[in-house]
Amino acid sequence: MQSRVQNLLPAESGLTRQPAYARLFAPEKLTVGLILPLETHPDSPAPTMRDHVVMAQKAEELGFASLWMRDVPFFDPSYGDVGQIFDPMVYIAYLAAFTSRIALGTAGIVLPMREPLILAKQVASLDQLSHGRMVIGLSSGDRPAEYPLFEIDFETRGDRFRDAFGVYKTVIEKSFPHFDSPRFGRGWGTLDLVPKPAYGRTPAIAVGHAQQSLAWIAENMDGFIGSSPVLNQLPLFAKQWHTHVHELFGPEMFKPLCIGGFLDLVENPNEPLVRTRGGFRSGSKGLAQFLSDAQAAGVNHIALNPKISRRPYAELMDELASDVLPHFPSH
Repeated sequence: MQSRVQNLLPAESGLTRQPAYARLFAPEKLTVGLILPLETHPDSPAPTMRDHVVMAQKAEELGFASLWMRDVPFFDPSYGDVGQIFDPMVYIAYLAAFTSRIALGTAGIVLPMREPLILAKQVASLDQLSHGRMVIGLSSGDRPAEYPLFEIDFETRGDRFRDAFGVYKTVIEKSFPHFDSPRFGRGWGTLDLVPKPAYGRTPAIAVGHAQQSLAWIAENMDGFIGSSPVLNQLPLFAKQWHTHVHELFGPEMFKPLCIGGFLDLVENPNEPLVRTRGGFRSGSKGLAQFLSDAQAAGVNHIALNPKISRRPYAELMDELASDVLPHFPSH
């Protein structure tokens, strides 16, 4: 099969020029981002969101690659977490007005509960208004209690994800598109979505498996964010992703692999990294070593959520900036 790309470029035109993608992703390199809120609150389901704009600007100044926003429509006490409180699409627009370089992403929009035509309009608008700093991470959601509010069967979320993504991708990338969905409408090529993304395309990354196979994600999406496996399985985790990409598109293809999780950054910088529920506990040097191993294995970005830590968030950012980011700079 003839290669569709050269020199490890993404599958479709536009992504290497899109500033968010270019800042975050490059072959054999790893960058570091933060999952919002930029505040520690280990004993409370909700952050205060004090000084959140100042903290976002600080993250950009220190050189973090990205800020990721979660999609939590309602507070479910059994989960005990509301993310960054604000709707991610609205919040991205707000932070875009106060920053200029840092990538702004979702981790991830619960696609089965979103109307894909409206989502496409929102994403393209945000990409234009932020001058190409938008990355759309998409998930299927993991909170069964939310689905009845939308009159959606939780068990159908995998099928709905594929259906919605097909409509979303068609209308945001094609001019006067044709599409026919059993759930989300039909287009006869007589109407066009405006605006289109600032650089032709906005990266669409799977956050978790979204009830899909890894092969489907590798074929249809621009990258994958997964939970980090136990440390000794990280090379296999990365190999599985890159093997799917190469088998589908050829060995020159590059689609980024990312991991995400909570971070409890302890004061002792030499404390080695250990895997915890949903993330890591480590000193800064132990974290840097883990990221070096992850980069060597083929991981291209990590999104960290230090909200579980009991140290001041600004202190954590400064320590990461001094001990970790110099080894893994944004592109």
